[in-house]
Amino acid sequence: MGKPVNSRPQQQAPAAASAAVSEGPGADAAPPAPGPVDKAMEVLAALAAPGAPHRLADLARRTGLAKPTVHRLLRALAASGYAEAATGGSYRPGPRLLGLAAGALADDPVLRRVGPVLDELRVRTGLFASYAVRDDRTVIHLDVRAPAQGLGLDLSPGSREHVTAGAAGLALLAALPAEERALLSAGPDGASADDTTREALAAAARDGYAFDGSDAWLDRRALAAPVRDATGHAVGALVLTGLAFTLDEATARLYGPMVASAAAAVSTSLAAQPGVRLGLVPARPAGGDTGARTSVNGLEEAGEAR
Repeated sequence: MGKPVNSRPQQQAPAAASAAVSEGPGADAAPPAPGPVDKAMEVLAALAAPGAPHRLADLARRTGLAKPTVHRLLRALAASGYAEAATGGSYRPGPRLLGLAAGALADDPVLRRVGPVLDELRVRTGLFASYAVRDDRTVIHLDVRAPAQGLGLDLSPGSREHVTAGAAGLALLAALPAEERALLSAGPDGASADDTTREALAAAARDGYAFDGSDAWLDRRALAAPVRDATGHAVGALVLTGLAFTLDEATARLYGPMVASAAAAVSTSLAAQPGVRLGLVPARPAGGDTGARTSVNGLEEAGEAR
């Protein structure tokens, strides 16, 4: 399913690459060279990547900018509170940047709703439960709830992966219109998605959840279902992630409907329909019994006290 990508932050395309000039008659016009704001945003994004504090050399490598340029921008960001010097000449996000991020996350209506759902999925499955969104051809995990035993996986808020590398991206791609899905699932050279990716996308569209049961991660597997807003647009995905032996195909068939049901419940909540309990699908009354309800895995549980 596309080129495997590990869970470390995906390196940004070097900023200098956007200044490349097309050659030959009839070639497309070259994109404008990155300006000061573009460079500052590249440095800020690299600074906020997991693994802080970051060394100057690492930030320069991630951004594709010269070390003197990165150092000058870091000093300006530090003066404004967006960066903070650490030991050994390294830098980490500053208090102002952390405050902005915390405020934005706390104010996000989707994240407010998915938190309890992620906790319930984590407890029920013993796997990592996360909420991920798409940034062009990259998927970013915004909220990650780790199980009591971390399973040895490197998955944390801010973790990135290519959109075709795992279940989160496949679930989001499958929810897109066909033309946009084909464009985003194409390779870097514009080649169409391979057969494995197309089959996974078709299965996700059919089942309501995606499972990266191939060898995309080698030692890990994930399944995911899209969360939609009131217009039906996929705004993110609920994701379960575990080691390959804890999330095989049989387990995915068991947990897949559970995640899809949980995502549907969040979607319903986003559509502002009253009476929805987060993480649960509203129970259908059976014979007037008001004690029956439906949990995230779609199974009725009568009279269970929470």
